[in-house]
Amino acid sequence: MKKTFLILSALLITAIPMMAQNNKDTWKERKELRKMSRDALKEKASKDARKEAKALTKEDWKAAPGALPLERQLDRSYMMQQEFDDDMFPKYLMGEGMSIGENYDGAKMQALELAKQNLAGQIQTEITALVESNVANKQLSADDAATVTQTVMGAKNFISQSIGRVITVVEVYRTKKNGNKEVLVRVAYNSAMAKEAAKKAVRKDLESKGDDLLNQLDKAMGW
Repeated sequence: MKKTFLILSALLITAIPMMAQNNKDTWKERKELRKMSRDALKEKASKDARKEAKALTKEDWKAAPGALPLERQLDRSYMMQQEFDDDMFPKYLMGEGMSIGENYDGAKMQALELAKQNLAGQIQTEITALVESNVANKQLSADDAATVTQTVMGAKNFISQSIGRVITVVEVYRTKKNGNKEVLVRVAYNSAMAKEAAKKAVRKDLESKGDDLLNQLDKAMGW
């Protein structure tokens, strides 16, 4: 078991520089988006929303009963995806899920669960990026970062269970030939709550590894 952990740690340490470069490129793109004016962002979001709405309509997707028109739902989704805080962390994380069921409600419930799993994956990615950033700033050692990263990547189910109330931003459906309903949902989750969900998952696992690492992590991550 110890040997396996050391191998995994070594792989994670080796991967950090490459992942850090990818995250650097991503954060650069986010900074550029953040500099754009609100009007420019709206124009970009509307353009992307119209394009996706057209593609979904061709595939027989329709807005759910009582929901906003498809294009307006997508427009809101794109706008939320383009908002970032001062640390270049998304203000909202977006998750997506799709499911088929004999009735609409059953398919929607399953799609929402899958969207939460997708959200958990997004949280993993964002927290890992923050860990790598702290390594680059020398607030965490590569060894400690490897331990934390391994913990985050293994905590998807716990993170998913820790996710609270989500905002359903997009809800569309289509009817299959056999009469079953296929439902697609896109949900948003507040980034502060996402960080809290990840914090709970990481701390729960790291408690067994000593207070030293926990204290360093709290300081480095601002937890």
